Amino acid sequence: MKLPRDLSGVDLIKVLCKHFGYAHVNQVGSHVILETNNPRPHRISVPDHCPLRVGTLNSILRVVATAKGVEKEDILSFL
Repeated sequence: MKLPRDLSGVDLIKVLCKHFGYAHVNQVGSHVILETNNPRPHRISVPDHCPLRVGTLNSILRVVATAKGVEKEDILSFL
């Protein structure tokens, strides 16, 4: 599945919080720190940029998919 080119950081944060159990913990400048404890503790920094660069989005999706035990395509289906 092709990565969206016009996705903002805010939209990605909303999807991760609503569907994948992440919670907004802190914000440092333009980077939002998200945290989850299910299935294991995991923290990730998501830039609040519009739009997100494709490499940055791909990296975030890869790390979240690994932490949650899902495929990147499953996360992309919610975007």
